[in-house]
Amino acid sequence: MGAQFEAAVTLDAEMIMQTYGRKPVMFVRGEGMRLFDDEGREYLDFVSGIGAVNLGHAHPAVAAAVCEQMSKLVHVSNLFYVEHRAELAADVSELLGGGWHMFFANSGTEAVEGAIKLARRWAGFHKPGAYKVVTLERSFHGRTLAALAATGQASKQEAFKPLPEGFVHVPANDVAALAAAVDETVAAVMIEVVQGEGGVWPLTAEYLSAARRICDEAGCLLIADEVQTGFYRTGPAFAHQAFGVVPDVVTVAKALGNGLPIGGFLARGSAAEALQPGDHGSTFGGGPAICAAARATLAAMAEQRVGDNAVRVGAYLRERLAAIGEQTGALSDVRGSGLMVGVTLSKPIAAQVAALGLERGLVLNNIGTDILRFLPPLVCGKPEIDTLCSTLTNILVEVSAE
Repeated sequence: MGAQFEAAVTLDAEMIMQTYGRKPVMFVRGEGMRLFDDEGREYLDFVSGIGAVNLGHAHPAVAAAVCEQMSKLVHVSNLFYVEHRAELAADVSELLGGGWHMFFANSGTEAVEGAIKLARRWAGFHKPGAYKVVTLERSFHGRTLAALAATGQASKQEAFKPLPEGFVHVPANDVAALAAAVDETVAAVMIEVVQGEGGVWPLTAEYLSAARRICDEAGCLLIADEVQTGFYRTGPAFAHQAFGVVPDVVTVAKALGNGLPIGGFLARGSAAEALQPGDHGSTFGGGPAICAAARATLAAMAEQRVGDNAVRVGAYLRERLAAIGEQTGALSDVRGSGLMVGVTLSKPIAAQVAALGLERGLVLNNIGTDILRFLPPLVCGKPEIDTLCSTLTNILVEVSAE
């Protein structure tokens, strides 16, 4: 442990609320897929800031856009028109097919909170008496109170009860359970097309189509939480687009700023007109600097065709992981889409594997005791996957033998 790192650990323990179990490393620089710690050691990043740095670290076009805008104007609030805000909304709307209206926030959980408020406000106009939001078991929608109540993981909720009322959780990929839960009291159904934080569990095409039909028949909104899956993580710009299902509301965040904090939600049709002046707000949402960064991010993503790379390299990653499972017997159930991949380990050794990975130059993410989640930057190539799989195989063989 170097002196700079040791001092940082000590000060962190003294000054920062310990809400995260931090890994024993301090990164000081990034470049594409690679991170460098305070002693100059190089790592391959398979977490990308929890799916937020889709273009890779320190992308020059994003850095240039931020620097240029920061030198001109940083913040004046939403009381005024600013450069880049409406243009960015138009860019995102175009990715969704056009005709969408956007609200800007600062994070994914704020995006979800806003979408829930929009659904209840919309119901006030179009379905009086409806207020419930149906979400799926194992889902994750954020850590603010309403977003936490929407989250389908009881273990994350227990310490914070009583939570806001009006949330119903049903099993994923169970059409009958969803149909039974959606009644005259339901304002919206909210889904993640791939449940990321829950362990990378994809919904089926049949379930997504059924969810759209059930919402239409019940006269409620379908919200797609694309905070983690948005902006080419699974291949298409948004995960739901691979299934031909069009939601009424879409939440976004994470990769839109390529690591800088931004979030928001988009709505179409009558849902886009639900929120009235004074109903919702954000002091920093849609500021000129972050919007300039996000516009540069989207332009670079399109130019570099990161979605095509996610499909190609993601398929290679899943193939290599499946082969490791056959070779070692240490992992199974390789799943996911694009460069959003999860595996279940045959023993509860996920934290140990991630720790050994870090020692050997791999930044890995364990979920619970037996799941590894892979979210590399979308510029990841096959050589990096080969390095990952070679090192991971050695780790799994070692740990499994203990």
